[in-house]
Amino acid sequence: MIKKFLKLFSNNVFIFTVISIFLGLIIGAIILLAAGFNPLEAYGVMLRGIFGKPKNLSYVIIRSTPLILTGLSVAFAFRTGLFNIGAEGQFIVGATTAVAVGYFVHLPMIIHIPFVILCAALAAGLYGGLSGFLKARFGVHEVISTIMLNWVALYLQNFLIYTPGFQKPGGEVSYTIQPTASITVLNQWKRTEEGVSWLIAHPFWRDLLKTPVNFGFLIAIGIVVLIWFILNKTTLGYRLRAVGFNMYAAEYGGINVKKNMIISMAISGGLAGLGGAVHVMGVSHNIALLAAMEGYGFDGIAVALIGNSTPVGCVFSGLLFGALKYGGPKMQPAMGAPSEIINIVIGVIVFFIAIPQLIRLILKFRKKDKDV
Repeated sequence: MIKKFLKLFSNNVFIFTVISIFLGLIIGAIILLAAGFNPLEAYGVMLRGIFGKPKNLSYVIIRSTPLILTGLSVAFAFRTGLFNIGAEGQFIVGATTAVAVGYFVHLPMIIHIPFVILCAALAAGLYGGLSGFLKARFGVHEVISTIMLNWVALYLQNFLIYTPGFQKPGGEVSYTIQPTASITVLNQWKRTEEGVSWLIAHPFWRDLLKTPVNFGFLIAIGIVVLIWFILNKTTLGYRLRAVGFNMYAAEYGGINVKKNMIISMAISGGLAGLGGAVHVMGVSHNIALLAAMEGYGFDGIAVALIGNSTPVGCVFSGLLFGALKYGGPKMQPAMGAPSEIINIVIGVIVFFIAIPQLIRLILKFRKKDKDV
């Protein structure tokens, strides 16, 4: 009976993911109780922080957008048998490229926006492809190379911010991108006299447009559909997945494994770079001096794991992650509960997500013992 129960939940990914999220919240509630806080009240504050106002939901989607893309980046590498720890550095490269092309290049908006996106994806793709090349040519494990390249990207961005012509005078930030490179919705109109009057008469839209509403989420959804199509409906996707399943069998079948490793890491890097570009074009509009990693790329690893390394799964896990990251910290000013509880909840969810693999391993060994 126990064996059948374990087998059911280890094979049903959706059910186990839901249970993992539930267990994460339960353990978070236990920690809140131990700290002297009412978990129902704390989670109520978090839910109001997510769904209470139109602007809250808007911020959740805005925060989730780069997480969806970095999660998709890590998931794509997983699907092709690689572990991309460098999404953080690739995100930084994409963001830096977006600022450079968005500020220095002057084009009409209809050309400028796709051009910035393309340049950011290409730059980050080349940066990610470098790890693939190092593995294919010299056998350098992608985990090692991508971790090192994260720091290279961080300090390269800081170096550029202090470069004359790139640094905005009087601050440790870059120049702001041109309005033609921005994907923010109605950014100029809502500051005009006509816009202010209309928004006063429409409270819902006034509250919603207090946030940097942008087209980033739609771009992310479009990229998710494209990656799903590539992985499942194209020859390239078949080759990449074949290498991920078994590189030796793929090589025996005539697939160039080394070439596909480079392509996989390049596409993965490009996706993370898109996350950086969308964040710059829709939210920050510039980049600042970094003392440490921003975290979007590292959070993307958790997003990919919760989403079972599938494109559609990354959308929902990215939204969940964004909601927890935005709504969770609101517990602290409202009732004094530490916002770090949310990081514990996320960690527990990821921990339980990994358990099906452990259950499968246990069942496999038990079967071997019986056979012996």
